[in-house]
Amino acid sequence: MNDILVLYYSRNGATRELAQAIAQGVDSVPGMQARVRTVPPVSTVCEATQPDIPADGPPYAEVRDLEECAGLALGSPTRFGNMAAPLKYFLDGTSPQWLSGTLAGKPASVFTATGSLHGGQETTLLSMMLPLLHHGMLIVGIPYTEPKLTTTQTGGTPYGASHFARAETAESGISADEKALAIALGARLAHTALKLQRGA
Repeated sequence: MNDILVLYYSRNGATRELAQAIAQGVDSVPGMQARVRTVPPVSTVCEATQPDIPADGPPYAEVRDLEECAGLALGSPTRFGNMAAPLKYFLDGTSPQWLSGTLAGKPASVFTATGSLHGGQETTLLSMMLPLLHHGMLIVGIPYTEPKLTTTQTGGTPYGASHFARAETAESGISADEKALAIALGARLAHTALKLQRGA
């Protein structure tokens, strides 16, 4: 198992950009590769369906992606200080994997995007860790040995990679610091997975 599963939900593209940067960090570690997956949106209309294959972007996640991964990076935009419903819906369906210990002992990290600096980044990241801890995963954050963590004027936390949209400017997309921290998180997650494999 040399794949790190980068699993996310994105509505406006920022969380997807973070996922791509984390995947870049994973791919920079020799012997490791990113497997990028997303989840479909949920609907209040019972009859609403999504195609089995998304029109663009990565494929939808399947149970085997969890079974085959050496580690997991989980990402979501914030929804009132918590993860978005589509990602929560996917995780709520992983009881069989919890019972079998599929993810136990594997490293995991989290990432998020918000519409403002104080839009719930840290609470979202912390709450995203809860189901991962229930699965027995080992949480990997961003240490302050990453210089950009103390100098960033945009997103980035020790709990995980993050982005905030600056509505007062014309800037779009993740900042250079946010991208660098997401890449660093992906690389750290991959290195941790390798160390755990070698120690087994």
